Amino acid sequence: MKVSQNNAREVAWQILQQVRQQHAYSNLQLNQSLHQADLNDADQRLVTNLVYGVLQHQITLEYWLAPFIKGKKVAAWVRTLLLMTLYQYHYLDRIPDWAATNEAIEIAKRHGNPGIRKFVTGVCHAILRQGVADLNTIKDPIQRLSVVASLPQWLIEKLSDQYGMQVTKAISVAVNQPANQSLRVNTNLTNTEAVQAELETAGFEVKLSPLADNAFIIKSGSVTETTAFKEGRITIQDESAMLAVESMHLKPDDLVLDACAAPGGKTVQIAENLTTGKVVALDIHAHKVKLIEQNAQRMQVADRIQALQLDARKVDERFADETFDKILVDAPCSGFGLLRRKPEIRYDKTWQDSQNLHRIQGVILDSVAPKVKKGGIITYSTCTILATENDGTVQAFLARHPEFELMTTKTARAIKADRHAKTLTILPNEFNSDGFFISNLKRVR
Repeated sequence: MKVSQNNAREVAWQILQQVRQQHAYSNLQLNQSLHQADLNDADQRLVTNLVYGVLQHQITLEYWLAPFIKGKKVAAWVRTLLLMTLYQYHYLDRIPDWAATNEAIEIAKRHGNPGIRKFVTGVCHAILRQGVADLNTIKDPIQRLSVVASLPQWLIEKLSDQYGMQVTKAISVAVNQPANQSLRVNTNLTNTEAVQAELETAGFEVKLSPLADNAFIIKSGSVTETTAFKEGRITIQDESAMLAVESMHLKPDDLVLDACAAPGGKTVQIAENLTTGKVVALDIHAHKVKLIEQNAQRMQVADRIQALQLDARKVDERFADETFDKILVDAPCSGFGLLRRKPEIRYDKTWQDSQNLHRIQGVILDSVAPKVKKGGIITYSTCTILATENDGTVQAFLARHPEFELMTTKTARAIKADRHAKTLTILPNEFNSDGFFISNLKRVR
């Protein structure tokens, strides 16, 4: 289907189709499509809102749409169009209903036959005439929260078991809010005061991160176009993700293994803490190794980084035991801490996926464990908030490896220092950041 590149809703509809039907990553597809489209700033913002909004509220929108299509077999692209239109009716007050309706009919006309145009017209008019179902009438509390927050029921159940219903409700609200744009300052090249002055001069509104050291939150605008970004004085990274490297308490001469490194955000953060030391960064894919190298070049720390194409589960083929002072395992995970940035994750992942990832995480930890020196530390982190992949993986590892003990995770700003757990879990509702988990495992013998 040929899409009009100067029509915001049609561009958004195409992106949604690619994410929903072809499993494209929403953030990557959005960036690529906006680059190709001929849209002004306001229309680009509308496209972004439509794409993330529909994905974030998909279960809610499907629930509302169901009575109006009454089990009919509806083509995927038509369903996406109706969901996008319904999203505008309910969530975008500044867009008149008639405008959203007319655009939906025009898209249906351009890409379908007269029957489809008539069907879309009828459904839209029926929704506006009859209104949508009251979600408060859903009796089961798990189903109700699932539909209201547009999160799968199994995830609501797991989060409720782990954190209780009140916290789960707070998480469900938080993950449907816009994500902050945060950046980290490369203190090898500059300092926070100089970066703040440079960005404010360029017209950005910045404030210090309450969560991570040497970090800022940017209110609006794209810092990737700034000289500071291009020359490596700053990099985009979520605040909670910065804490993993903070917790490693690196020494300038440390030899560090970053076992699951791509695209290299934490690799360069490690390297910035080294002088005579070095970080060996691994990824299983060649093109991702190139991303690590590109990141290292931009941040001007390439001389401290060795990027290798290697599966972390096969480190024994390359490295002798007790080679590294520190090891970071930022493990493959279900990613449920990233729901603000990648809302489609909630529909793509299952509880079985989480259990499978738990096993993979264990294999990676088992593989790298002999490679850290006695007295050295493995930092294990994930961007999920499911206990199976977090404390569950850590406790299973400790049961298999009595030569390790769990240390208390400490960050530069002593985040959640009064907690009882030695591990650190950052929930999306606590600091308006991504959800993240960090643990530190010391080899004692």
